[in-house]
Amino acid sequence: MKKSSLLAVLVLLLTTNLNAQITKAVPKGFWVACGGNEVLVINPDASDQQSQIVWNWKVSEAEKQIPLHYQKLLVPLDECKLIDNNTKLLLTSSGGATCIVDIKTKKVEFYAQTPMAHSAEILSNNLIAVANSTHAKGNSLEIYHRSKPELVLAKDSLYSGHGVSWDAERQVLYALGYDNLRTYKVGFDKGNKVELTLLKTVKLPDLGGHDLSVIDKDRLLVSTHHSVFNYNVVADTFEEFEPLKKIENVKSANFDPITNTLVYTKAEESWWTFNIYSQHPTRKIHIPSTKLYKVRVAK
Repeated sequence: MKKSSLLAVLVLLLTTNLNAQITKAVPKGFWVACGGNEVLVINPDASDQQSQIVWNWKVSEAEKQIPLHYQKLLVPLDECKLIDNNTKLLLTSSGGATCIVDIKTKKVEFYAQTPMAHSAEILSNNLIAVANSTHAKGNSLEIYHRSKPELVLAKDSLYSGHGVSWDAERQVLYALGYDNLRTYKVGFDKGNKVELTLLKTVKLPDLGGHDLSVIDKDRLLVSTHHSVFNYNVVADTFEEFEPLKKIENVKSANFDPITNTLVYTKAEESWWTFNIYSQHPTRKIHIPSTKLYKVRVAK
C-alpha cells in the first residue's frame, strides 16, 4: 500500500474513533463552540487543529428537517449549550431562531422563531427559556415547551436579553438584560397555563450584560461591555471576577471553581473571534475557519 493511501486510512480511522466517542454524549471536559453556520465539538487536549475538532454540525444539515426559511434564521449561531446529559445541543441564533439538535442523529428535535435570540436554557417540566436581544419583535424573555415548536407559552419584556440560567435547587430562572439581572418564578396558573412571575431585579455594575453562566450553586458569572463579575445570589452582591477583570467584550465565560479552569471567548474581529482561550491550563486554540462567538464546556 502506498504511503499516501496508508495515511488516508489512518486519518479515517482516527476520525471514526473520535466520532465514536461522542455518538451518544460529549465527554466531560470537551468544549462546544459555535458561530456563523456551525457548531464544533473540540477535544482541548488534542495536539493539533485537525484532531481537536471531533464533531461538527452545520445549519445546512437541517435543510430537509425543518421549514426552509430557518436556513437564514439559524445564522449566525450564538449559543451552544449541552443538555440531556450531554447528548443534545440547545442552540440559538441572532438571525432569529432556537433549536435542539441530537448529537448522535443530528436531527432537529425542536425549533422556534426567536427574534435576535442570544441564549436559551432548559427548565423543569420540559420548558425552554429564550433571551432575545434588540429587535423590533425581540427585547424579550420567552417560554416554550419542547414538544410544541414555535408556540410561545409566556413572555415578558427584557431589553437586550442576552442570558438565561435555571437554578434547579431554588426553582428560579435568572435572566440577563442590558443593565439588570432578573429573577423569575416559572409556574402554572389555575388553567395550567405557563406564567412568569418577576421576583427580583438587580442593577448590573456595568452596562451591556452579555453572558450568564453558573459558577456553583450560589454564584453566577456575568460578563458586560467592560468587565466580568461574579454575582452571589445569596448575598445579592457583585464582585469583579479577577481572571477577567477589565477585559472587554467577553462573549462567553465558563469557570470551574474546583479546578480553577476558565474557558472563554472575547470579541476580536468585530463581534466574533477565531480564538478560544483557557486558563489552568493556559491554552489558545485558533480556528480560522469559523467566526466563533461562544464556547461551552461539557460537565
